[in-house]
Formats: sequence, C-alpha cells, structure tokens
Amino acid sequence: MKIETQCLHEGYKPKNSEPRVMPIVQSTTYVYDSTDDVAAVFDDPTKSLIYSRFENPTTDAVEKKIAALEGGVAAMCTSSGQAASLCAILNICQAGDSFISSSSIYGGTVNLFAVTLKKLGIECIFVDVDADEETINAAFKPNTKAVFGETIANPAITVLDIEKFARVAHKNGVPLIVDNTFATPILCRPIEWGADIVVHSTSKYMDGHAVQVGGVIVDSGKFDWKNGKFPCMTEPDESYHGTVYTEAYPFAPYIIKARMQLMRDFGCYPAANSSFLLNLGLETLAVRMKQYCENAKKVAEYIKNSGLIESISYPALEDDRYHELAKKYLPDGCSGVIAFSIKGGRDTAVKFMDSLSLASNEVHVADIRTCVLHPASATHRQLTDEQLVAAGIDGGLIRFSVGLENVDDIIADIEQGFNAIR
Repeated sequence: MKIETQCLHEGYKPKNSEPRVMPIVQSTTYVYDSTDDVAAVFDDPTKSLIYSRFENPTTDAVEKKIAALEGGVAAMCTSSGQAASLCAILNICQAGDSFISSSSIYGGTVNLFAVTLKKLGIECIFVDVDADEETINAAFKPNTKAVFGETIANPAITVLDIEKFARVAHKNGVPLIVDNTFATPILCRPIEWGADIVVHSTSKYMDGHAVQVGGVIVDSGKFDWKNGKFPCMTEPDESYHGTVYTEAYPFAPYIIKARMQLMRDFGCYPAANSSFLLNLGLETLAVRMKQYCENAKKVAEYIKNSGLIESISYPALEDDRYHELAKKYLPDGCSGVIAFSIKGGRDTAVKFMDSLSLASNEVHVADIRTCVLHPASATHRQLTDEQLVAAGIDGGLIRFSVGLENVDDIIADIEQGFNAIR
C-alpha cells in the first residue's frame, strides 16, 4: 500500500513512499466502481476484496508472510487456533467421513475431534504417536480423508515423525495436516518433510505477547486432490456458481475452497488490529525462538538434576526418547516448553506451582513471559482417564513454558518452588 507523506524539511518531498509499519485497514467493506465490478468479485473472490468476513488487506499481508515462512503457496488466518484446526478438517471431511489423528495432541483439539466432530458425523480415529507404519495403515477406512498430528505435542512434548506419517497418508491418498504451533517455521517447516497442510495457533509463539488470539492454515499447494477421493475439490460447488476448485484455482484449491465456503459461512476471520499485532510478533520470531530454546535447555537440565521429578520431556536433552527425531526435525531447538512430572503426584505438583512467583500460573503457553500450567486440572480437564494416558498426561505433570527473562532468575524461581516441596 502506497501512501503520501509530508516532510518538515522544505524542498524534500519523497514520492511513492511506504509506511515503515504495516497499516491497519480498519474497515468492514470496500467500494467498487460499478455493480458489474461487485458481481465479478463474487464470481471470483481472488480478484479483489469482498468483505472483511472473508479477507482484509492487513490480514492478507500477514497471511502471505506466514505462507512464505512455512514454504506454502497460500494461507488463511482464523480467529483462533481451534478455528484453524476445525476448518482444516471440515474443508475436506463431511458427515460419514473419518480421519486419523495422533493421540498425542492438545486436549482442546482432542475434545474437538472426539466429541464435537463426532456430533457432526465425522469420526476421528486416534493412533499412538509412536505407532509404526503398519499400525497407522491398519487404522485407515475407505472413508478416511486426512491424517493429523502436532510437530511438538502440547503438553506431552512428543515429536511427530512427519515423514513416517506423510508416507502412510500419501500411500492411502490423503493429506497430512500438521499443527506446527510450538515449533513455528523457525524451528521446523513440516511441508519440507511431506506435510500438505500446516496449522498454527498464532496466539502462541507467533504472537509472543499474549495480546490476541488467532490461528492460521497454510496450504502447501503440493497435494494431488484429483485422486478420486475428494469430489469436494474436483466436482462443481453448487453453492458457488458451480466452481470446480482444482480447475479454477489449481495453484491452491484447498485454501481457496476454505475461504469461499467455510470462511463465508462461519466468519471466523481475525480483525485487522489483531493481524497488525500478530505481524509485530512475526517480525521478532526468529530472534525470540533462538532465545526460548537456549533458556529452556538450561532450565530443563536444571529440573532434570533436581532429584524431585519422576520424569521430564524436552527433546533437546540427549536422553529424551525423542532426541533422535528432534535432531532430524528440530536441529535448531525444541521451543521453550518443557513437561515434567513431580514426585508425589497432583497435590505436590500444585504446591510446587503455587510457590512460584516469577512464573505465572495461567492458561497460556509460548509467551515472552514464563508461565506454568497443570494440564490435568486445566486444558485437559474434560478428558477421560484413558484419554489422559493416551495424551501422556498424569496428575503430577506440569507444563512449564520458559520465557525470555534472565535464565538465572527463572531457575531461581523454580528452586523456590522445589524448596516448598522438599
């Protein structure tokens, strides 16, 4: 967007200058020269902007930036990470379909998949994140339309073998959808390992400051939707002038369909101001991720040697069971999130957390500030005991999100909590 500027120095008038900070286009609607122009855009919404329930110039700029970061061809922002996961599935699944998901995923997503989508007639088939290819392959049904997993699972901190899941998905003619929230494209780009669709809760590291909730879906543009399994992509969409997405938009039929169908109907699009704030976070993402990883590695080593824990999950540690996968997919670091189980179970874990002063006890993660959560009491509270076990969660498990404070201060705060339970 070009703007004209005025300068106090007489005689100096820069032309065609651009704003240093991305503008906020705070508008719901856009003006056209004629009725025919409006009609043309409704025939093909990629020609221009219709309404801010579909798209907004500020958000559009952020979408293009995230797509580039992930190595995709297009992206669509949503009002939350949950909305991104929901739309990612609904875009290719309908009543009577199924999809496969790693059981080691965020608790809210488990509930979305196992309860809410079930009510809509869509079955989620859960498999262990460590399952071999034969086991994953055996979970497929004739109506299975996708496979889903998290690069670094929240809060179990398992690492998804992306290539393995991609191989099985593609063998069965379906796309792999990867939630890359904790890794971000700075630490891992799932598309380079075979993922077809990437989703994020942008509320976490991408934003970084806990000032706005958001999500995004990125389309790799690589999946072959013409394999006979996805008539929703290859047959006329009667709700949109008979559009055939693979023919009209061969470069990114998945994301165009998501925008023209789901965003049109659900309207779960972020406000321009939220996208402006998200962009500020993206501008420092690479620098922040490096520091999160450095701080978390030191904190994880300290916790591991405390003598007060049953177990710790942080793949950067050499004896972590996902260390080899981390070396492959996350060579530059494993984010700032650590999971560990306190000896003594739930009551001791709660006492430890309530004794912290620097770390905030809050329902958030991946912030510039250190924060801590007891998953079994909060984010995963609605899960059954069996689902908790499948997600790698017990009563003593603590999710510790290392922030950007001085690492010595963070460790001193943990020591204070440990002293309270010794």
